[in-house]
Amino acid sequence: MTAIITATELAGESAGPRPPVLLDIRYTLGGPPGRPAYEAGHLPGAVYVDLDTELAGEPGPAGRHPLPDAAAFGAVMRRAGVSADSSVVVYDGAQGWSAARAWWLLRWAGHHDVRVLDGGLASWTGPLSTEIPKPEEGDFRPAPGGLPVLDADGAAALARRGLLLDARAAERYRGEIEPIDPVAGHVPGAHSAPTSGNLAENGTFLPTADLVSRFEALGATPGTEVGVYCGSGVSAAQQVLALEIAGIPAALYAGSWSEWSADTTRPVATGPDPA
Repeated sequence: MTAIITATELAGESAGPRPPVLLDIRYTLGGPPGRPAYEAGHLPGAVYVDLDTELAGEPGPAGRHPLPDAAAFGAVMRRAGVSADSSVVVYDGAQGWSAARAWWLLRWAGHHDVRVLDGGLASWTGPLSTEIPKPEEGDFRPAPGGLPVLDADGAAALARRGLLLDARAAERYRGEIEPIDPVAGHVPGAHSAPTSGNLAENGTFLPTADLVSRFEALGATPGTEVGVYCGSGVSAAQQVLALEIAGIPAALYAGSWSEWSADTTRPVATGPDPA
């Protein structure tokens, strides 16, 4: 099962005998909520899922977007119509960050048939709908452990023995700016790998060969253990997705920099070098 699907492929599957469950995960960090945009027009049949309240737990010491309680996440997915045998397609408005968060959570929770719409809503040329669907409740029950997760200590250890990628913008990695979290900089030993480098100019993911080359240049060679973090575990999910497309398994540090920087005893590196 591939991790992404094109708009053309989705249109074909949606017209078939078993259309996929569609989840709209539009979200903008610090911006307007995604629900009004969803209500103004969404893929026909798509159910809106809120990232802040349904794809994350309460913010706190574990970060701004800690993993949600598995049972609560399962209830959200069932209300959206997701069953154990459903094919699920998730999309967002841009960059694939929030859609990848939903993709990652479903995979982590044991659902294997889930894909991200490559290029998001902008890639869809078909009609949009303002009708709010009321799907039949699904039967999906999470079984966490389908994808690897790092905690803060695990991320620190991986930065020493393998490859830890920082998916934030390069200036945040270097510690030149920090618009959200209390401390600027990066996890010592982590390498800068902004998520913008995973996408083509039209917002779709780079071809597989190009992603392989990108991550090899960053140090993701065969046999290297790879982990990813960002600000709060959202854009890093897009990086894990890009690595999946490249055939490279990677763990997600879910708490990410928002958890790391909240603990004043943890070391912080600045500048362009990992150390």
